[in-house]
Amino acid sequence: MTWRPQYRSSKFRHVFGKAATKENCYDGVPITRSVHDNHFCAINPRFIAVVTECAGGGAFLVLSVHHTGKVDPHHPKVSGHRGNVMDIKWNPFDDLCVASCSEDATVKIWDIPKHGLLKNITVPRKDLQGHSRRVGLIEWHPTASNVLFSSAYDYKIMVWNLDSPEQVIKNPVKTISLHTDMVLSMSFNTDGSRLATSCKDRKIRIIDPRTGALLQEANCKSHKANKVLFLGNLKMLISTGNSRWNHRQIALWDQEDLSVPLLQEDLDGSSGVLFPFYDPDTHMLYVAGKGDGNIRYYEVSSEKPYMQFLTEYRSLLPQKGMGIMPKRGLDVCSCEVFRFYRLVTIKGLIEPLSMIVPRRSESYQEDIYPMTASNEPAMSASDWFSGLDKGPLLMSLKPGSKLHDSYLDSVEAKAPISVLEAKRSQTRPGQMQLAHVQETLETKESREPKIFNDLKSWQGDSVQDKGVTSVTNGREPLLCSPPKTENELLQTFYRQQDEIRRLREMLCQRDVRIKQLELEIKNMRNSRGVY
Repeated sequence: MTWRPQYRSSKFRHVFGKAATKENCYDGVPITRSVHDNHFCAINPRFIAVVTECAGGGAFLVLSVHHTGKVDPHHPKVSGHRGNVMDIKWNPFDDLCVASCSEDATVKIWDIPKHGLLKNITVPRKDLQGHSRRVGLIEWHPTASNVLFSSAYDYKIMVWNLDSPEQVIKNPVKTISLHTDMVLSMSFNTDGSRLATSCKDRKIRIIDPRTGALLQEANCKSHKANKVLFLGNLKMLISTGNSRWNHRQIALWDQEDLSVPLLQEDLDGSSGVLFPFYDPDTHMLYVAGKGDGNIRYYEVSSEKPYMQFLTEYRSLLPQKGMGIMPKRGLDVCSCEVFRFYRLVTIKGLIEPLSMIVPRRSESYQEDIYPMTASNEPAMSASDWFSGLDKGPLLMSLKPGSKLHDSYLDSVEAKAPISVLEAKRSQTRPGQMQLAHVQETLETKESREPKIFNDLKSWQGDSVQDKGVTSVTNGREPLLCSPPKTENELLQTFYRQQDEIRRLREMLCQRDVRIKQLELEIKNMRNSRGVY
């Protein structure tokens, strides 16, 4: 009889949470006091959007990810709603587009300037008017571009096609009326062919989002579900809620059979809602409680016992909501596999929290960063509405990697070059990628002679005829005027701080590379000396 060890071999057994220092937090943010059980925060590699307390309507704040520290109390806001903002979500394929829903029964689509807000925005790009009561949830389709889902207190889920030319859209493409009470959460599977919902009537439903047909329904008396989430390609769902004795509980389900949960586990007796977050690349599940500072995390597998508890991050500061950074915005050089942004209402603070795999090497670790979902859509909205399902386009987080796909090639053939360059420059895989910095420097060096020639003939030519101009702090020097207001002066200062950060990061990366090369040379000399 062979002896077997009692521990599990896992690369993520020792993952730990590292909270940002006070200087790297966002202080003085007037976080909303709404009691709605939502995240109230949305993150992408460029911006942080957070719902704020506002009198006489609804508003949310859009901050640059790199502008940490004290937030100006008069910072411009997006304030076009007539009621409190309930939910906000960034477009997964456009870092300059954000959707918001409100108690005024509307959903609005906003375009954010590339360098952030310089003044209040009150006019949206799209205004979706179809619900009869306040809208509580919105979700973007994970693989199709410009497809948005919204759920309201009228118990309906509406599907919107944002490729429509109208600025005000009053008729959704599809209305799903399967629920008998308020929808508490929505979640898509990997390719967007299934939509899971949890409802106040205690039922979990799996729906075909294109036709609105009910595929599966769970009605477990021992588990009152509040939030539900698809677990990537594992063909399972996780739900959080309360047990029969009002204990906070998580339950695991097979998406093909919702009659009985695969696993149920009671956590504690607190009353706050549990928010589940899943990382399909590492198969790690994070469970964060509203009103407390704890984040439990597990490793999920398709075989029994299905879930393995890893450890728990604890903080004395309670969180009201949370946002997560997409994988393409993580710092891969420090082995960061997940990043939360905790909303601490009692201090008006947004605290970044990095989940890190401890490794000695500072180089890129391929075993903890598999191919992940990219920021490019797999298909257009018309393709999805016609019946096509496609998984997400994948990208590597390794610095310098590129994405290739037939859909992108077809888009590039149709779109103008300037549009494609603008679209590609909307996102960056991470601020610590040396390859991108080097590429930018080489581009600037190659353009310097042309800029010099353009400056000579600038007086006789119009500004619009300039083919190439240099960029300083994200602005064109020929079109840049001195700041006239305090907000413009602050934005210029922030841009300069960003440039200083980038240069410091570039120097640090090159110092590390120099040390690595010196070590390699030393090893080679030693090996030659031996033989």
